[in-house]
Amino acid sequence: MKSFLSIALLLIAGLAVSIWIGFHTKLSEVTLPFDDDQNGINDQVVIKFSHVVAENTPKGLAAQRFAKLVDEKSNGRIKVEVIPNGGLYSDQEELEALKRGDVQMIAPATTKLRTVSPKFQVLDLPYAMPNHESIIEALNGDIGKTLLRSIEKDNMRGLTFWTNGFKQITTNDGPIKKPSDLKGQTLRIMPSPVLEKQFQLAGAKAVGLDFNETYKLLESGELNGEENTISNIYSKKFFDVQSHLTFSNHGFLGYAVIMNEDFWKKLSKDEREILSESMKETTEWNQTHSFEMNKEQLRLIEKQSGIEINTLTDQERKIWSDQWEPVWKEFEEEIGTELMKKMKQLRAKHGDF
Repeated sequence: MKSFLSIALLLIAGLAVSIWIGFHTKLSEVTLPFDDDQNGINDQVVIKFSHVVAENTPKGLAAQRFAKLVDEKSNGRIKVEVIPNGGLYSDQEELEALKRGDVQMIAPATTKLRTVSPKFQVLDLPYAMPNHESIIEALNGDIGKTLLRSIEKDNMRGLTFWTNGFKQITTNDGPIKKPSDLKGQTLRIMPSPVLEKQFQLAGAKAVGLDFNETYKLLESGELNGEENTISNIYSKKFFDVQSHLTFSNHGFLGYAVIMNEDFWKKLSKDEREILSESMKETTEWNQTHSFEMNKEQLRLIEKQSGIEINTLTDQERKIWSDQWEPVWKEFEEEIGTELMKKMKQLRAKHGDF
């Protein structure tokens, strides 16, 4: 009886093994269905793109557009993860994060790059670029190329420039029509010796502070005002905590789009071409759309708020420009004589005061 059971068990085990072998062989001969979403996931290139402004701003929209173009042109092989509003790093931290490789792309305001290259201060000079055309010529021409070359160190690669627009002045102590109207006021600026000096010449105290702290400090009264583009004033709702806006066009706010150099070197030729083509298309769109966006958002501010808007005449802007002319002389040596010469020529060409 025991022998019979043993034989039966052996037969059952043998049958099971035979079935498994047959099934396994048959399985290897057919192609199994595969989830297309997982195809090549191990080969996907992921680019973390950190910035500190809202998504509904020229930079925020450009970053989204770039990510979409890259995804389309690479068929999903390259993914750009955009982290807005300082969600990953503050505007004081993102530059070092890029150098370390903790993020692959950033687009800091050009003002912040003075710590890497003092030449970038040329874009902060008051009334340097009097109109849209002069800005595009500066950024896409010799001045812009010189600036991008000057940061080819510290593991950074300058790709292009994106624009936001002209800067204006907001305050709770106004109206501000002439430089002396700012006397005794404390204003938020981006950390910059050039910006600090120009407001000192108007009798104001300029304080370099993180962009995302500004609303709270304006609301509490620790700051009297700030300078910014219409787009940033609108997206951060500074008009809710400010009573006066002076439409001065006294300065320019733009961004240098930068990639981590080590990361760039690891990319294939095809991947670099996809990124370069996508960036070119995004930049062309941004450099037109950003100025239109500022115009539209000024209209929305007028409609949605009670802030008093004072637009400087050409004669009034000439007074401001003359007041701030010493800034040009003070920073010429630091910026470089040749670069300053090019900017002066550009200013004269497009309507020097």
